[in-house]
Amino acid sequence: EVQLVESGGGLVQPGGSLRLSCAASGFAFSSYTMSWVRQAPGKGLEWVSTISTRGGSTNYADSAKGRFTISRDNAKNTLFLQMNSLKPEDTAVYYCAKGPTKGQGTQVTVSS
Repeated sequence: EVQLVESGGGLVQPGGSLRLSCAASGFAFSSYTMSWVRQAPGKGLEWVSTISTRGGSTNYADSAKGRFTISRDNAKNTLFLQMNSLKPEDTAVYYCAKGPTKGQGTQVTVSS
């Protein structure tokens, strides 16, 4: 059974940083492209970033470019999202995703 468990969210002031983690199990993690998506209050799901199997290729939504960095540790079956220069509009539940499968999410709130 595929399991994706996100952690690392919290309350942070504008301009602050957070590092999200996603522990994956139940599948061959290193064989799959992985993504981060988010859902802000009252809005639909928004793609944030994707990383290739070995981490050599990454893509970002315009809203994340220059501020967020996706990475992975295949030896530890873990996906990361480093978020810097956070803005109030980054407030959302963040999910790691393997295709259409997501975890339970971790809440990120950016507020002063």
